[in-house]
Amino acid sequence: MKNQRKAYLYALTAVLFWSTIGSAMKISLRHIDVFQLILLSNLAAVIILFITMVIQRKLPLMKELSMRHWINSAILGLLNPFLYYIVLLTAYDLLPAQEAGTLNYIWPLILVLLSIPLLKQRISGWSLIAVLISFTGLTIISTHGDLVGFSFSSPLGVALAVGSAFFWALYWILNMKDSREDVSKLFLNFCFGLLYILILSLVMGNFVVPTWEGIAGSVYLGIFEMGVTFVLWLKALNHSVNTAKVSNLIYLSPFLSLVFIHFAVGEAIMGSTVIGLGFIISGIILQQYLRK
Repeated sequence: MKNQRKAYLYALTAVLFWSTIGSAMKISLRHIDVFQLILLSNLAAVIILFITMVIQRKLPLMKELSMRHWINSAILGLLNPFLYYIVLLTAYDLLPAQEAGTLNYIWPLILVLLSIPLLKQRISGWSLIAVLISFTGLTIISTHGDLVGFSFSSPLGVALAVGSAFFWALYWILNMKDSREDVSKLFLNFCFGLLYILILSLVMGNFVVPTWEGIAGSVYLGIFEMGVTFVLWLKALNHSVNTAKVSNLIYLSPFLSLVFIHFAVGEAIMGSTVIGLGFIISGIILQQYLRK
């Protein structure tokens, strides 16, 4: 049953949680390394999603999976959470949170570019302009506004932050082609992701017992980045009379994230970050308008 007030409540709660993630990642990395953070947060997400499936009585759906579904989840789990979070969290380790998080937000435009070869979609001249606007924002952020000198504080960090957007966009495209129920599909994807990061951790052999701050940060990310928040967003879309009414609220997230980063992490927000983010969002909104 449609209920727009509930839709807004669920959507705004999800946006609020997602806005804290950049700060949570940066703070957590002060107490735990990238691979252990992914391992523990992935484990927390699997537990939360399993509980969600029990509550929503979706466990019987696991019995209906075909071999193709298992293969799809193995591939999707490799992209997200395994590769996506390794690349993204390494970028957060190398860059200020405001840069890593904002650069990652370029993924909707990467999605447009990947849709050309993967979905055989054509791109118009205006869509290309929208992409260029967003990439101008990306350049402003990564060079701290020094477009003439074109120097990067951490070229590897910038490459990883943008690379994470490629992994997420590719995951999104392949996920759209999989028609399974969303929560059960996400649960199985994360089960495979947990298996991959567990194997990698065993091979690396550098696991140490993290501090309570590292464990707390991992659990927070597992719940509010990977688990509960996704379910809240699905509820918002299901309750809304029009998906656009709640989908547009997602544009609040990167700006709110800068507020949390400033007060929680203690970073001084640079003018180049705000201006660059404005360019990125403008390009995304223009692309969304052209799609409609």
